[in-house]
Amino acid sequence: MKKVLGNKKAIAFYMIPGLVLYTCFLIVPVVWSFYYTMYDGSPGIKWNFCGLDNYLRLFSDKQFFQALTVNIKYIIIVMAGQLLLGLAMALMFRFWLKKFKSLVRTIVFFPVVLPVVAVAQLFTKIYEVQPHYGLLNSILANIGLEHLVQPWIGSAKTALGSLCAMDIWTSIGFYAIILFGALLDISDDIIDAARIDGARSFGLLRHILLPLMRPVMVVCLVFSFTGTVKMFDSALALTGGGPSGATKSLSLYMYNVAFTYTKVGYASVIAIVVFLLCVVGSFFIKKLDKDVTEENGR
Repeated sequence: MKKVLGNKKAIAFYMIPGLVLYTCFLIVPVVWSFYYTMYDGSPGIKWNFCGLDNYLRLFSDKQFFQALTVNIKYIIIVMAGQLLLGLAMALMFRFWLKKFKSLVRTIVFFPVVLPVVAVAQLFTKIYEVQPHYGLLNSILANIGLEHLVQPWIGSAKTALGSLCAMDIWTSIGFYAIILFGALLDISDDIIDAARIDGARSFGLLRHILLPLMRPVMVVCLVFSFTGTVKMFDSALALTGGGPSGATKSLSLYMYNVAFTYTKVGYASVIAIVVFLLCVVGSFFIKKLDKDVTEENGR
């Protein structure tokens, strides 16, 4: 291993192919997007240089701010659901479901590998209100809560929450498995010693498990944040961004601007905003983790 790590040619041999692919498929498109923001229209169709006009237009675009608000609400709800429920399930696998944990983990992880379109079709049937009640409305009607029956994805008040519920259900297994792996790395001796010292369930979680799991929790936070910022496929498959823009995210708005209205230049500005949100959000998560680590080390 030391020979390989000390050999610059070997390092270059392993790094250059990945670096070339990373540059071609990530760096170049980002730079290209910055170039496109300086033009109006679509390449080959009224493709005119406009300078910073697309950026200035962004500040007066009500649909952009509506999509940004939807994105922020979605990020908060889905991140909380993914991480809290994922952690709860990981704790169940570690401490309460030892006998059937392999079967339960497989079942929980199964939605992660399902196609988004298939999941959207499933939840469309669950939320259905016409011509027949779907699963959710049928349950509400049968337990005497018929006044709560409603078109869950057809109402602007409930569409975003319904979408969030679907995406949490889809991805919760991913975070549960990652956090379960982090829990397995914590020695039983540490847990037993904490219990001997008087640590109970919540105290054990707060003072022992979470601090030891922090590196993995930070990774999960970054994964969850970047995934929710790029909210697109599930919203397109379940609601198409409706009703009345209630589930239209920045990525979905960018898609419509580019391919429906053929304003590739302006769509590139929105893409840059999504990119910057991912970068800035990930930076603050890492910065927060660093501050917490330094505070605990004092």
